[in-house]
Amino acid sequence: MSFLTIGHRGVMGVEPENTLRSFVRAEQAGMGAIELDLHLSKDGALVVMHDPDVDRTTDGSGAIAELTLAELRELDAGEGERVPVFEEVLDAVGSPVQAEIKDVAAAQALAEVMNRRDLTGRVEVLSFHDEALAEIARLVPGVRTALVADDWDADVVDRAKAVGAGALVLNIQHLTLETVEHAHREGLRVIGWVVNTQDHLRLARALELDGATTDYPEIRRTGRFTA
Repeated sequence: MSFLTIGHRGVMGVEPENTLRSFVRAEQAGMGAIELDLHLSKDGALVVMHDPDVDRTTDGSGAIAELTLAELRELDAGEGERVPVFEEVLDAVGSPVQAEIKDVAAAQALAEVMNRRDLTGRVEVLSFHDEALAEIARLVPGVRTALVADDWDADVVDRAKAVGAGALVLNIQHLTLETVEHAHREGLRVIGWVVNTQDHLRLARALELDGATTDYPEIRRTGRFTA
């Protein structure tokens, strides 16, 4: 199986994260998939943003859950970009998408879009939240899911299997060969994040990972030649 290189929030190392500009740049760079994050606005819009509030990535302030989509649209998300909703990203790029549920409440809205647009072949759903993965699996027949973890216990493989996930997306700084081999034995793919240096890329290859999530287009280019 080929090594998958995933654009993290687009290519957030060179473009404003989770914006259409960043996603288009990731696709142009040849990323194998594009990762993005989902929250719900006050009026139920499926908003693409990482943090639960807008303070870090826009010129505004406040919690996404307390702002309407119209209010979010008024904000500058970097380089004049506006905060996108999920379906706008789907229409702007043709790449496979990894949609990470940050807010468990977003699972139902995501399921509605996936079922309406028949996205099970294009969209893989990620989350740190086991319950979000279980919910999306219940609502979307045939959905592909992955459990994300920063720091984890020995039961991470069992957790993934319990919610029907087909992959683990794990912080490469904490990854061990033992975890990777265990996951592979149980039929799970393993993706490392965030792979932004040549050292981390070499580690990803040495661990025999199935892919890497990166902030930079250069990792996609050099990754093809790194043993």
